Amino acid sequence: MKKTLKRHAGIAAAALMLTFPPRLEAVAEPASARLTLEETIRLVRENNPALKAASEEVNAADARIRQQKSAYYPQITASAGYTWIDPVSEMGFGGSEPIQFMPNDNYEAKVTARATLLDFGKRGIEVDMARTGKNAAGHTFEITRRDLSYRTVELFYGILFLRESIRVDEKEIAALQKAFDYTTKRYQAGTATKFDVLSTDVRIQAARSKKLGLEHQLRRHELTLHRLTGLAANMPLDLKGSFSVHPENPDETTLVAAAVRQRPEVLLAGENEQSARLRRSRSMKEGLPVVRASASWGVSNGYQPDIDEIRENVAAGIHMELPLFTGFRTSAERQEAAALLRAAAQRRLDTEEQVATEVAETLHALDTAREKILATESQVRQAKLAAEHARARYENGIATTLDLLDTEAALAQAELARLQAAYDYVLNNYTLKRATGEIFW
Repeated sequence: MKKTLKRHAGIAAAALMLTFPPRLEAVAEPASARLTLEETIRLVRENNPALKAASEEVNAADARIRQQKSAYYPQITASAGYTWIDPVSEMGFGGSEPIQFMPNDNYEAKVTARATLLDFGKRGIEVDMARTGKNAAGHTFEITRRDLSYRTVELFYGILFLRESIRVDEKEIAALQKAFDYTTKRYQAGTATKFDVLSTDVRIQAARSKKLGLEHQLRRHELTLHRLTGLAANMPLDLKGSFSVHPENPDETTLVAAAVRQRPEVLLAGENEQSARLRRSRSMKEGLPVVRASASWGVSNGYQPDIDEIRENVAAGIHMELPLFTGFRTSAERQEAAALLRAAAQRRLDTEEQVATEVAETLHALDTAREKILATESQVRQAKLAAEHARARYENGIATTLDLLDTEAALAQAELARLQAAYDYVLNNYTLKRATGEIFW
């Protein structure tokens, strides 16, 4: 499975430096956006709404930490009210006027402070769970940013690939058009048949149809890149890039270790496991008592000897709550928390295995693309030579029209195969970076 690049570094270095002619780049226009890959990724990170949303979720998670920490502070409230009561308690002696023990009009205003004195660490667990939530939101943000960067790489090199594919198709159409003109002259001279003319025309139309399909794909890629970067949809893209690559010597064991250490998916799975562990710890404390204290100061009426007089009053107390029976809810919560912890641990292990498999698959794809580049270089050279010979033989009346058309098609296919191999190699390099958790820019 593991191969190194050293055994053919000399050959690969020459084969992989596939810097295509200037036609690979978009024609510069006065209002065009001249972008390198780094600049394109920067625009996506600055303007993409999905990334901004993920950033706000991190801010929200940070606010949740402060919310949980508020349980350590006293909760102070102010209240005021009026109550009218009738009848009220009163007592009369003989024929004297009844004595009223409470007023009909009751007024009250007070400030109350309540605080939890003892909860056996429940508040600390809640704060820790909020912190894991913020860490998880941070890893989710990194996943979103990485995926957007990788999508940008796909679109950037996809546009370059499609533009170069269109150029190859245009070259094939030009060669076929030249053959069509020559065949038409031969037909008019009586040295070629109508079938030869029609065969050449059919090949031209097929090549044009293929070119239309490529242009449609190119337009879709450009529209998507405009959306991701926030650029105007009518702004031409002048992308500065090539399929030049540089041989490296990747080691699977080292890359897998790096992936398990720094991939945000693995880190997120670890945070989820930690959150499940904290939830289980909190469930184990559900049956313990909670001690709270309260104190209030205020003014109200209703005190003897003048029940209508507004007077100051103070109240303070300590309250303990101990759950004795919850209908088996506490034990069920503990069972649920334990099961979720086991599930989170298994998901973390599964994520680590997926990461290792992805690294291995990408290394194999990278090695395959490298081998294809070496093979397609020979195919292109052979196809060019065959096309040159076929053109000369056809012009001298030795080769048939079908021979010429087949060699032109073979040349175009060989050039596209070489382009595809170079594109795959470049993209697999970025796929490997994504698989190992390496930041692009």
